[in-house]
Amino acid sequence: MFVNARIQIVRSVVFRAIVLHCQLILALLFLIGPSAPRAQQSPSSLRLMPLPNSMQTGQGTLAVNAHFHAGFSGVHSVRIDAALDRFLWRLDRQCGDIRRMQSTAAATDPMLLTIQVAGPGAATQSVDEDESYKLAVTTSQATLTAATDLGAMHGLETFLQLVSMENGACRVPAIAIDDTPRFRWRGFMLDPVRHFEPVDEVLRTLDGMAIAKLNVFHWHLSDDEGFRAESKKFPRLTEVASSGLFYSQDQLREVVAYARARGIRVVPEFDMPGHSSSTTIAYPEYGSGEDLKSLPLVHDAPRAELDPSSEKTYKFIDTFVGEMSEIFPDAYFHIGGDETEGKAWLSSPSIKAFMDKKGFKTPPELQAYFNQRLLPILSKHGKKMVGWDEILNPSLPKDIMVQSWRGVDSLAQGATQGYTGILSAPYYLDAQKTSEEMFLADPVPAETTLTPDQQKLILGGEVCMWAEQIHPETVDSRVWPRTLAIAERFWSPQSDRDVAEMYRRLRLASLELEDVGLNHISGPEKLRRNIAGNANPEALDVFASVLEPISFGDREDAQHTDSYTSLNRLVDAVVADPPARQQIAHDVDAIVTQAPGSDAAAAASHLRQRFESWQQAAPVIQAWALRSGRLSDIADRARQLNALAQAGLEALAFLDTHTAPPAAWLDAQKAILADVDKPSALVRFVFLPSLQKLVDTAASQPAIAPSRQP
Repeated sequence: MFVNARIQIVRSVVFRAIVLHCQLILALLFLIGPSAPRAQQSPSSLRLMPLPNSMQTGQGTLAVNAHFHAGFSGVHSVRIDAALDRFLWRLDRQCGDIRRMQSTAAATDPMLLTIQVAGPGAATQSVDEDESYKLAVTTSQATLTAATDLGAMHGLETFLQLVSMENGACRVPAIAIDDTPRFRWRGFMLDPVRHFEPVDEVLRTLDGMAIAKLNVFHWHLSDDEGFRAESKKFPRLTEVASSGLFYSQDQLREVVAYARARGIRVVPEFDMPGHSSSTTIAYPEYGSGEDLKSLPLVHDAPRAELDPSSEKTYKFIDTFVGEMSEIFPDAYFHIGGDETEGKAWLSSPSIKAFMDKKGFKTPPELQAYFNQRLLPILSKHGKKMVGWDEILNPSLPKDIMVQSWRGVDSLAQGATQGYTGILSAPYYLDAQKTSEEMFLADPVPAETTLTPDQQKLILGGEVCMWAEQIHPETVDSRVWPRTLAIAERFWSPQSDRDVAEMYRRLRLASLELEDVGLNHISGPEKLRRNIAGNANPEALDVFASVLEPISFGDREDAQHTDSYTSLNRLVDAVVADPPARQQIAHDVDAIVTQAPGSDAAAAASHLRQRFESWQQAAPVIQAWALRSGRLSDIADRARQLNALAQAGLEALAFLDTHTAPPAAWLDAQKAILADVDKPSALVRFVFLPSLQKLVDTAASQPAIAPSRQP
């Protein structure tokens, strides 16, 4: 037993050393990206995200040292004062002693950063507010100018991203930036209905949005599964239909104020006439006769709809919209409007009689009537209608806005009819797409056939985070950092298409998000420690680094989540599009292409160390799977990891020795990859195309003829 114990200790030490070595290499790759740092900073070596509209780098740097003093030239508002305080706090975390410098600075001391704002902006931020700014940095001073507080806040975020530590001192490169967003509507939608998200989570989401220069928080506050906003005029909405999880009116106002302070509009969504089960359970008199006994907590359970034929429905909506309008000052009010099937309408004698009287033959015709009745109610309370694709109907005026979940073609169709719109279809985060896929998806693609005037009707887009498969502990890791890539698509020029460069900046900006309180990196790490029941879950970390969740639909088919499903397994502790995907692809490409400037030997070394760490991790995970119910489904994936590691090591060995593998080798590897590609444990490996490329390259080597003896 003593010998076995020593063997176990030695194995543990060696394994930890390998993991630590791999983590160091990965950290360096994470920070510097695929190319080596340059002696002179250029636009492509900065960590700005989103990229500015226009910038020109100069010579030298501005030192952020004991003489740093920031302030205003001219009048300034309380809002921009608070923004400067937050800026100084974050700069202090980067550089140290910044806040002390400000407290000791005299009013007559020269300012190293001067902020000039023409005016505070409108009391209620609008979609048309000027968000532009100019930032000029020389070796002696920096000047930030903007038309409104909003532009100045964007400029402060840019300044923070320019700061770097060099030779023990903080510096900002000399640069001239003239920046303005490409799209006016750059939104993020959060669904706290399926799984409730507390106020603290909402507030830190707004902090992340400010860094990403997103300007609309779309708050999905009601759906079939629950009603999340307190109404004092209709208290049963939360008493009966919230399971006790809702935002008080004080909390709603707190979020609106917090967002306003960061230049973010809050647009509430209350679903109608469909997705209204929570409303009709609380107040059956506004429903269409559905006999629901409880909230439909399972996805795609029977749902209820409001009764468009009843005048009391419109009186209810009028009173409710009026109450919410006092809390949410934004000009837009989201009515949902999607997936209204109308089954209860057709089976209700009174509603069917109403349809016959009006000459309506289909539910969409009745829904169009409902929206026609809804429009004057919204207008009465100073609101414009925004809803999903289904509200698009020629019977509605052109001042409504359509949010497209159906895609670019549907959005363009609305624009050709004269309707404004925003795109969301490519930006559903629960589809678990890569940052690359969503970054390249454009609300107005370069190949669009829309006229310039029609293109102007597309105001931008929104990222969507639906909550069937998230909860407060996991939401950050589903939202960030991928949302940064989409935010850049909304802000930066259409010509910004360099995926590798985007990823380099994304990884750096991701660390900035953690520094302001998001936990998309630390959260999954914490959950993995909890799952492993071990303070040192290195094996699980190695495993998780090359996995990502399957898509919403695939997980729904396999797990059938509801509002009470425990979301605390390995699938919840891995992230979509992890850095390993790009890192492995980069190393494999260096080996396969042997392109000038690529270090194939270093890439092979990185891969070999990675594959060896997989081999070390796999048996540990398999052992954990036997003793942990929460890991019981991953034993096959751990076995596959070991097989994939072996395939990679063998491919590298053949390439290193310039030896063609036996004929059956490639078939065996294809069988392994085919096995791995099957669904298992709600997760998938992120590197399979790259490993396939490595295997194919090894198999394609010409056989070396044996040398003849003289």
